[in-house]
Amino acid sequence: MISKELLEAICCVESGADLIVDGDYLVSTDINTRRRYRIENGIPILLIEQSEKLDLETWKNIMKKHGKTFND
Repeated sequence: MISKELLEAICCVESGADLIVDGDYLVSTDINTRRRYRIENGIPILLIEQSEKLDLETWKNIMKKHGKTFND
């Protein structure tokens, strides 16, 4: 589990956007990059080469699930 303090201190490596916790992943709130980073044993893996870019529909569904609004 990622602590609230850690989540507030880190951001998307590519865009600098806020991250939200979605299961075992951190997901960027930036609609353009849509990066998803793994969390392994409570440690976020914030490496671009080990992240994935979500398709737009998947990203939108995650944002909606967490109550985030976005403009498209």
